[in-house]
Amino acid sequence: MTFWDHVDELRKVLFRIIGVVVMFMLVAFCFKDELFRVVLAPKESDFLVYRLFDYIGEALHLTGATASDFHVQLINTKLSGQFLTHMSVSFYAGIVLASPYIIYQLFRFVSPALYANERRYSLRVVVWGYVLFLLGVLFSYFLVFPFTFRFLALYQVSPEVENAILLSSYIDTLTMLSLMLGITFEIPVLAWLFAKLGFLSSTFMRTYRKHAIIIALVISAIITPTSDAITLTLVAAPMFLLYEASIFIVKRTNK
Repeated sequence: MTFWDHVDELRKVLFRIIGVVVMFMLVAFCFKDELFRVVLAPKESDFLVYRLFDYIGEALHLTGATASDFHVQLINTKLSGQFLTHMSVSFYAGIVLASPYIIYQLFRFVSPALYANERRYSLRVVVWGYVLFLLGVLFSYFLVFPFTFRFLALYQVSPEVENAILLSSYIDTLTMLSLMLGITFEIPVLAWLFAKLGFLSSTFMRTYRKHAIIIALVISAIITPTSDAITLTLVAAPMFLLYEASIFIVKRTNK
């Protein structure tokens, strides 16, 4: 194939991807109530995670772990704000739903240029990268974002100042944390890939373990917009566990 044949094939792949994303976006747009029931669930005091920690706090007599009833009212200040939010959330949902097809099409496009062993390694990177990214997004949705939102939404400098949370601010924080945690959970895949390429060893990772802990705490402080230790620990702990898992993976890979 010539260069322009490759460009034409890439154009077809992109059109197929766009078509599937738009299709899933329209499906998500039509199911507005179900979509926003999921998106807005963490702002309610009866959210699954709040009730779970409330049960644990009562069982262990830990008053700090209980989640008292609270109510946060989201507001919209723009005429087209709610419609645009509906469109953007539907678009994100369309990408998430279509992501397996997107990965398949991109891998199908580049696979003819790879050797058999490279194709096998690439397929592992794609599959595990996708699984870990979804785990990071779910971790953010069920743990990090709920506690971040509750802390920021209920924090007051004075009882005379009431919080009025913008809908756009809520959506932006949710998507930002989900994206950052999804990328963070890619640590084992990147470690395995660098080990395969000969750039990384388990000895190096064990030597700089203390430095990795400090870096994990700094990254966690940047990712989480709160100043409470609970949210910081919720983000830093899995990062450190992923680093330890990466050491094991790199050690096996180097063998």
